[in-house]
Amino acid sequence: MSEPGRTRSDAGSGGARDAVLRAKYLDYCSARVAEVLMRLTPDEMYVLAQNAVHTPAPSESFSYEEVVRLATARIYEKLGLPPFRTWVVAYEEDPARFEEEMLGLWRTEPGPNRSSDPAPDVGA
Repeated sequence: MSEPGRTRSDAGSGGARDAVLRAKYLDYCSARVAEVLMRLTPDEMYVLAQNAVHTPAPSESFSYEEVVRLATARIYEKLGLPPFRTWVVAYEEDPARFEEEMLGLWRTEPGPNRSSDPAPDVGA
């Protein structure tokens, strides 16, 4: 018996299909987090980093990379992004809704049967 929403013709390509969906999901989540991150001041990022490690006072010194990593984790948590399987159901109902908000990184990520080179520019 096949999974709901899948036909016999795409049953053999489930691994590749799942890899593309995972890449799209990561792209979607990354775009949501980046959107928030880009609007933050360095001070706001530092406060988020402190909150991520539950440090009440500025007693710890973080490197810039650590501040960005911790702030990113906190933003991800606060956004309440859906788990992968939940997202897939919503995506399959209305792909355009999600694809408008993606960065397009999923198209250039290496995967099964994919080159690590980005897709050629159509206008070139």
